[in-house]
Amino acid sequence: MTAEINNSVAQLAESQIRQIMELGHKMEDVIGLWFGEGDEPTPDFIKNAAVQALAEDKTFYVPNSGVPELRQAIADYMSGLYRRPVAMDRITATTSGMHGIMLAYQTILDPGDTVVIVGPIWPNAVHAAEVLSAKVRVVPLHEVDGEWTIDLDELFDALGSDAKALFINSPNNPTGWMAERTELEAIFSFCRSHGIWMVCDDVYARLVYDGRTLAPSIAELAEPDDRVIIINSFSKNWNMTGWRLGWITAPPDLLLILAKLTEYNIAGPPTFVQHAGIVALRDGEAHVAQSRAAFEERRDLVYCRLSSLNRVGMAKPKGAFYAFFSVEGEANSLAFAKRILHDAGVGLAPGTAFGDVGEGYLRLCFAARPALLNQALDRLERVLG
Repeated sequence: MTAEINNSVAQLAESQIRQIMELGHKMEDVIGLWFGEGDEPTPDFIKNAAVQALAEDKTFYVPNSGVPELRQAIADYMSGLYRRPVAMDRITATTSGMHGIMLAYQTILDPGDTVVIVGPIWPNAVHAAEVLSAKVRVVPLHEVDGEWTIDLDELFDALGSDAKALFINSPNNPTGWMAERTELEAIFSFCRSHGIWMVCDDVYARLVYDGRTLAPSIAELAEPDDRVIIINSFSKNWNMTGWRLGWITAPPDLLLILAKLTEYNIAGPPTFVQHAGIVALRDGEAHVAQSRAAFEERRDLVYCRLSSLNRVGMAKPKGAFYAFFSVEGEANSLAFAKRILHDAGVGLAPGTAFGDVGEGYLRLCFAARPALLNQALDRLERVLG
């Protein structure tokens, strides 16, 4: 049967993160830190907005690009965040950041096109391109002197003369690396001069630490007509992972193209969810600030405890909410993650889930409550120490 389906789909690898999760769900007393989400529910003011939207019968079809009020709210949010005007005709509502990535790829990639991706990276960014029969070339981040870095010369060599697009996620899942403004300026200048599309995953842009409140972004540099597509999501900042709502900021001449692709994929996010998104943007700044502060405390807790172990090597993440660490003597991260699950009852994501360049590492999501993190770290110390 598999020989008769789309070859690119037939060859897709199974998610190693979900492999660990499925094993963990068969066990008792497992602390699952495998997924990228916290353990706190969506704030009441957002849930109440959805309930009100349902009560007002906001359950009918709406334009494929999204509810106009939501698109305007997103445009205002982006304009205020980056202090540059963003018009509503650049905004498309999506059912999650992942859907935004797929729409971006469907818009710009033909079969055989090359997309360069900075990794280690959330695996969906790679596999979505492979579904479309595009070629993926990964440029690795490097851990140098306790910090993740990017070699711009290596990146530009990889882009070469044949790359159609560059995918960059900053702050990065899983490493916590964050591109500085000078690096983004150099990357943007190179891509602009070579006609290369940039697909920028800014989902973690608000979750940055050490006195910062916002990560540097191409949104601060690009003009409306530049070949730049920025992906964002309601999942992380507003505890809305299961709601499946996000957005794309793109050149205005892509609006109708993205609307057509949305029609042929999902015909738009649920209407009442979009109205909840308006309230999240309008009333959610205090929640975002509170989450950022809480995640920074949890980052410091996890970093302090893991980095104190003799076998563990870990760069302190500058953004997102993941600890990406290596353990001396452990070269097979999937096998090691399974052993940790069995011996310690803690579910971690194996580094190879984020590409070959992630081998030798494990990812721990520190968005959970401190009490649960401490319990997990107590268990991990027995295995990692």
